[in-house]
Amino acid sequence: MKVQFNIDYYTHWGQRVYVCGSIPELGNWDPEKALALEVLQGEHWRGETSVSGKVTQLSYKYFIRQEEHTEVKYEWGTERKVSFTAAEQKQAFYLKDFWRAKDRPENAFFTSAFQNALLKPAKASKTKKKKITLKKGQDLFRFQISAARVPEGHKICLLGSSEALGGWAESKALVLEPKGESLWQAEVALNGIALPVEYKYGLYDTKAKKITAWEQREFNRVLFAEVSEENSVHIISDEEFSYPMGPWRGAGVAIPVFSLRTRQGMGVGEFLDLKVLADWSEKVGLKLIQILPINDTVAEHTWMDSYPYSAISVFALHPMYLNMEALGKLASKTTQEIISEVREKLNKLDTVDYDGVMRIKRRYIKMIYDETKEKFFADKDATAFMKENGHWLKPYAAFSYLRDLYGTPDFKEWGAYADYDQKKIEALCKPGSDQFDDIAVHFYSQYHLHKQLLEAADYARSKGIVLKGDIPIGIYRYSVDAWMEPRLYNMDCQAGAPPDGFAVNGQNWGFPTYNWEEMAKDGYAWWKSRMTNMSKYFDAFRIDHILGFFRIWEIPWDNVQGILGYFNPCLAVTADEIQHRGIHFDYERFVKPYIREHYLFERFGENTAMVKETYLEEYHPGFFRMKPEFDTQRKVETALATDPTMSMGEKAQREKLKEGLFGLIAEVLFIELPNGQGYSPRISMHFTRSFQDLDDYTKAKLDELYIDFYYHRQEWYWREQAMIKLPALKEATNMLICGEDLGMVPDCVPPVMDDLGILSLEIQRMPKNPKVKFGHPADAPYMSVVTPSCHDMSTIRGWWEEDSHQTQEFYNQILGHWGGSPFYCEPWIAREMVNQHLWSPAMWAIFPIQDLVAIDERLRREDAQAEQINVPANPNHYWRYRFHMNLEDLIEEEEFNEEIRQLISESGRA
Repeated sequence: MKVQFNIDYYTHWGQRVYVCGSIPELGNWDPEKALALEVLQGEHWRGETSVSGKVTQLSYKYFIRQEEHTEVKYEWGTERKVSFTAAEQKQAFYLKDFWRAKDRPENAFFTSAFQNALLKPAKASKTKKKKITLKKGQDLFRFQISAARVPEGHKICLLGSSEALGGWAESKALVLEPKGESLWQAEVALNGIALPVEYKYGLYDTKAKKITAWEQREFNRVLFAEVSEENSVHIISDEEFSYPMGPWRGAGVAIPVFSLRTRQGMGVGEFLDLKVLADWSEKVGLKLIQILPINDTVAEHTWMDSYPYSAISVFALHPMYLNMEALGKLASKTTQEIISEVREKLNKLDTVDYDGVMRIKRRYIKMIYDETKEKFFADKDATAFMKENGHWLKPYAAFSYLRDLYGTPDFKEWGAYADYDQKKIEALCKPGSDQFDDIAVHFYSQYHLHKQLLEAADYARSKGIVLKGDIPIGIYRYSVDAWMEPRLYNMDCQAGAPPDGFAVNGQNWGFPTYNWEEMAKDGYAWWKSRMTNMSKYFDAFRIDHILGFFRIWEIPWDNVQGILGYFNPCLAVTADEIQHRGIHFDYERFVKPYIREHYLFERFGENTAMVKETYLEEYHPGFFRMKPEFDTQRKVETALATDPTMSMGEKAQREKLKEGLFGLIAEVLFIELPNGQGYSPRISMHFTRSFQDLDDYTKAKLDELYIDFYYHRQEWYWREQAMIKLPALKEATNMLICGEDLGMVPDCVPPVMDDLGILSLEIQRMPKNPKVKFGHPADAPYMSVVTPSCHDMSTIRGWWEEDSHQTQEFYNQILGHWGGSPFYCEPWIAREMVNQHLWSPAMWAIFPIQDLVAIDERLRREDAQAEQINVPANPNHYWRYRFHMNLEDLIEEEEFNEEIRQLISESGRA
């Protein structure tokens, strides 16, 4: 059987097109043995092979390779497939394909978000295929096209200039049948002499039996004549059905699970509450629910564990989200009544009492486990769950047991268990052992968390609603992941972010950074496993700080403030380079803290003498250095730690002194990188006294170096780093991906995200264009998510009240109103801002629930400042925000719901 491959692709110099597939003639998926195609007429590539043996199905994909390079660039999408009947195996097959570019917007429609929830594909037709008898001079032409956005009651149809294709008579249109996975297909006999023919696709109403719309293309598609063997089979795999409905756009709501409030809640949102939120979302026309990370963060058993981006396991779910009633009632009626009383008390609170919630839930889980464990271990589904997830479940359960036994999550203090040993953990988790129940209770809780989240996710899908998760950029330092595989992380470093308008000293998240070189050795198996696990529940997810896949802001362990970090990886500056730029490199002056007499008083005031005597040593008149016991920020933090016995005044005084000493240590112009790599200019060096005290010539030269380092020299390098990691992550899942690309964004980021089909995040108050103060949703690209605010900033109302000069400018320039702006964000202002986002060309407009209820005077919370979820500048922020209404009550607010539904519908996002 002869199979000929034809594809149009415009290559660059030195590139060649290959086809790789499931048969020996195509390399058995080994790209080194793939079939190389030959170029004809500029951009048309062709290759053919004779297939030996009986082959009933052929799977294949195209890829590009640059001469003398091993890198392979595959086309987007799943494997192409061709099936052969026994009779067809004697025929010649001519495959006409089109390259599937990774940056096509319509690729998003084939992600699980659309396939599982939004645009569920038509089931494969069971109609028996009509056999076509070929006459002399005829070939069989199988037309097929992938089209996901086919309205209910419609099919794809085809019409063309040939009589066999209807002769442009709409009543004779060729109707295609669904073949599963949004593929539509039809066969027809064509005479080669009649080629070329023009044709186009349309939407066919199966009930009215007529074409209701044509694809929107400037020119018709054309099928040209090809020299072929008589009665051969031509498979025309068309791409990019141009939807007449215009670009698909949807709207969603964002709220952390812990913030959900229901009438029967226990003071915190739970997984099953997402079903109620899905009911409300369906009612108003919202198509997506976005949440924050939901993994277990229990480390200290205090409210400090409320930080959702500090999980002790990237697989385990947080017990806080478990619904107790779904587990069953306790045998003790008295205990059950007491728990009910506590539940009512917790549920009346305005904010989450993390300690109180966890105390009662932890106790309940242990009691219900003790009463039902025999039934649990006899349950086939539970047994299957434990077996399938044992690779993370056992280590997690053992970790939780040891954490509580030793009273710390710091596994370095666990004696014989300080270093992870699989055999020891297997022995620890062995049924029948004395500690087994203390470990197995975590098997129990994780199984039921899995069941409840899966129930909520499936319910949302049934309503046509996407559940969107969140992947933190880092892992907790004292986590199961760090314990099991410390080689995958740089444990002596911390991840964070450089300074911005929200944190002038940068951010230090405390997470170890990733050892990407080590992760690459097994093909990023840890990431792939993480993605696979997440896809059980979510059909879309947000990559927290996607910039970390290009480069991470890394802070040495000795430093506390993010301002003393550097980008890793980076093309470091060397002492020789600094010299060549005409700058005398003085190591002591540039790399060591610049501490001088003349500015100490303005920083410490009346405490200057004490600071000099206690913390500094004068090595030259007016020249100081930190004493060895205080020469790092970490040492200063330890020395000036506060304790509960101190008064508020004493604590404030210590904090002020600590910040001042931190500032002295940060008075450097260059950060020395580890392992002798070189130097990084200190971020925001221009604001240091060290820089300000330089002569004008040196300032100018250092400024040139600074701009080159941060805005030019790294671009190609960081792009290269991202294109190694992100494709591996993306190919591990079919979820729709959005990247949180905020902050100090390199120029290479948008092209990479476009190439990979990753949605960007557009926040009005954080425009990507440095020349404008506010972004406008109308300027957002289609492949993006627009939102007026997020969990790391104030809501629309809170922001409006922060700075009257700022809101005045926004009121005039963005909202287009004359005169003075209102002091408060009135409902009509919030409505205008919401509407601006709804009318944006972006694929998604997602709103914090606080911003949606802001449009209603009756429903909005009285205190706008109480609606902010997180304050990024505060590393010890208590994450406890609760929505102020029960979701059941929100569903009953008919007037408000109708207004939201109408706004969504009028904007075309229904």
